[in-house]
Amino acid sequence: MRLFDSHCHIDDPCFDDDFDAMLTRAEEAEVHAMMIAGVTLTTSKKAIALAKDRPNLFTAVGIHPHDAKDCSNETLAALKRMAENPCVRAWGEVGLDFNRMHSPQKDQEQCLEAQMAAADALGLPLIFHERDSQGRFLEVLEGFNFKENQGVVHCFSGTKAEMFRYLDLGFHIGITGILTIKQRGEQLRELATLIPMDRILIETDAPYLTPAPKKNKVRRNEPAFVRHVMERLAQVRGEDVETLSETVWTTTCKLFNVAL
Repeated sequence: MRLFDSHCHIDDPCFDDDFDAMLTRAEEAEVHAMMIAGVTLTTSKKAIALAKDRPNLFTAVGIHPHDAKDCSNETLAALKRMAENPCVRAWGEVGLDFNRMHSPQKDQEQCLEAQMAAADALGLPLIFHERDSQGRFLEVLEGFNFKENQGVVHCFSGTKAEMFRYLDLGFHIGITGILTIKQRGEQLRELATLIPMDRILIETDAPYLTPAPKKNKVRRNEPAFVRHVMERLAQVRGEDVETLSETVWTTTCKLFNVAL
């Protein structure tokens, strides 16, 4: 198989001591490419440094909604300069998160719209984050005049109606290890059967959301474990895992404009 971890945070300090060994484990699990999602200027910069001279690592630059209150014009200008680096193939993760409200709603919405405009102007796909926005995130997306709707709703955890609205807008759906969790993943397993094969991406969100069966053995998620997401996804959908994985690989490479 060829597997692409479409969303991870391997810039996290918890990977500093075994970074190369972690990459080796991923390769042994047939995870041949990874997208490192930025959440601040600092993490975006570190992700670019990690991807340098590693042709199978790609990065996204962006400001997470938690940090939207710090999303100034200077911040956006710095992100645009970073986006000129050839390893940068997406913008994100960006969105709305009304769960903990680390930034006020007004700041989150302004930051999201400014980043969507920047990504759209640069022709970069967007990596979206949504949590507990009560429909507001979809309202913002549907009201934005994209040149071309390119992007993925990372770690999808919404309703059936929301999922189809994302699909109708032209976006992809990112599936995490939640799919493998018995109770928490029940609804996601039902919805995963309804997503067109060529609109699915798989991801770890490492070091978070460790999938079963690794969940009860290790605390830190890592890209190698995205294989468990793919295997469970194929099982849920009743499809051949090699066929599905190849389609998802092709879909991910196309979205991020990657040739491997």
